[in-house]
Amino acid sequence: MSFNLQNDQNEEGIMAEINMTPMVDVMLVLLIIFMITLPVIQQAVKVELPKANSVRNEVKPESVQLTIDAKGQIFWNSTPITLDTFGGYAEKAAQKEPQPEINLRADKSVKYEYVAQVLAASRRAGLTKLGFVTEPD
Repeated sequence: MSFNLQNDQNEEGIMAEINMTPMVDVMLVLLIIFMITLPVIQQAVKVELPKANSVRNEVKPESVQLTIDAKGQIFWNSTPITLDTFGGYAEKAAQKEPQPEINLRADKSVKYEYVAQVLAASRRAGLTKLGFVTEPD
């Protein structure tokens, strides 16, 4: 940093400036260092990796919309069913590989008793992927 001070009595003549040369020198040195070390880091050990053809085809499980309306009526993908027939649907779904994801959509005014019965029947059938669907605030 250098300051050029001329006459102390003449305030218009005071000139202050920052010498940018040292900062530019440092930046250029850093740039050169990074340019030299980058290829060394990338090619430190050259390895030719083998090809693999054992990639599994991921099968996305189907999604089932299980709905309970305000009256307690159960719907399996928009098809109205009873609690007794739900057990059969759930057992068939539990046998599939991969097991479908059951999305339970229950009306907020439905009695908890109906939801608990559906959950118990799902458990007895062996369904493991059961989730609750709610509305965000």
